Amino acid sequence: MNASINYYPTQYWHRLEDGRVQCDLCPRECRLKEGQQGLCFVRACHDGEIVLTTYGRSSGFCVDPIEKKPLNHFLPGTPVLSFGTAGCNLSCRFCQNWDMSKSREMDTLADDASPKKIAQVAAQLACKSVAFTYNDPVIFHEYAVDTAIACHELGIKTVAVTAGYISPKPRVEFFKHIDAANVDLKSFDDDFYHKLTGAHLKPVLDTLVYLKEKTGVWFELTTLLIPGENDSDQELDKMTRWVVANLGPDVPMHFTAFHPDWKMRDHPPTPPATLSRARTVAMENGIRYAYTGNVHDGIGGSTWCHSCNQLLIERDWYELGVWHLTEDGCCDQCGEPCAGLFEARPGQWGGKRQPVRMREIA
Repeated sequence: MNASINYYPTQYWHRLEDGRVQCDLCPRECRLKEGQQGLCFVRACHDGEIVLTTYGRSSGFCVDPIEKKPLNHFLPGTPVLSFGTAGCNLSCRFCQNWDMSKSREMDTLADDASPKKIAQVAAQLACKSVAFTYNDPVIFHEYAVDTAIACHELGIKTVAVTAGYISPKPRVEFFKHIDAANVDLKSFDDDFYHKLTGAHLKPVLDTLVYLKEKTGVWFELTTLLIPGENDSDQELDKMTRWVVANLGPDVPMHFTAFHPDWKMRDHPPTPPATLSRARTVAMENGIRYAYTGNVHDGIGGSTWCHSCNQLLIERDWYELGVWHLTEDGCCDQCGEPCAGLFEARPGQWGGKRQPVRMREIA
């Protein structure tokens, strides 16, 4: 292995009788010999231990609108400092961020930053939160946790954009330091997970139930609808009924459009009508906040009062318009609370995307 790589010690692993070491971070439980890397690429066996090879190194930093994560009920309109590393513990054939999540090149990690520096820069740029995104933060667990701790010391909240594919023990520690999450519920069919992501559905559902029952993390769900794969009425009905029964009606669901990429260029883009149909199925099954994404849809992208149907938060892509929430987050027409975390007034960041070069900030 490259001697210039920083081998950061990790906690979730154990030695096997045959001399290999097993990574216990996620359900894959990669069993590695000296010098081997896990499927995620960033956790490896070095000197007989599992180490993280990307601690303190990022594929880039950017200030985004929080709605881009997507999170529609968490500090709307505010800027979030976003970053990721490289690699992933899923092998999705339809990956929409494949240039980072599928990268196995350390050259991808062009920006160095300590957890303390990230928190300080977020504060300097007036970001309300820091997001671990672009690739799944589960695989850079130690870096994400240390960064979250540094952020909280400065009053900055933390966001995880994740597939939720994590084992029970590290799941507890990880989400203890997270304020909000968007979890990819990629399908409600285990065959889909196995065939197209190389993973399984149950660990993801276990993470969602854990978030609901054991934490105070605000979380929203995203499902990328792929024509002919996970967009049937039957699957959408089954999925949304499960969400209402196990997570409650207040968990927002985002149905987003697929575009041909990575290893699924033979599938067509998702028609906007499919997203609208999914949103309708969700609402008919009791989901109070259902959204369409990756398409221009003022109705499906906006937040509506589930009691009186008043427009609460108007969205034009990532730009906010009409705002009909009271200072305590209730509909100003009927008084019904809107689930989420809201400030007295909406943020004004809009749809801007601002790249950040850490080395250029004092």
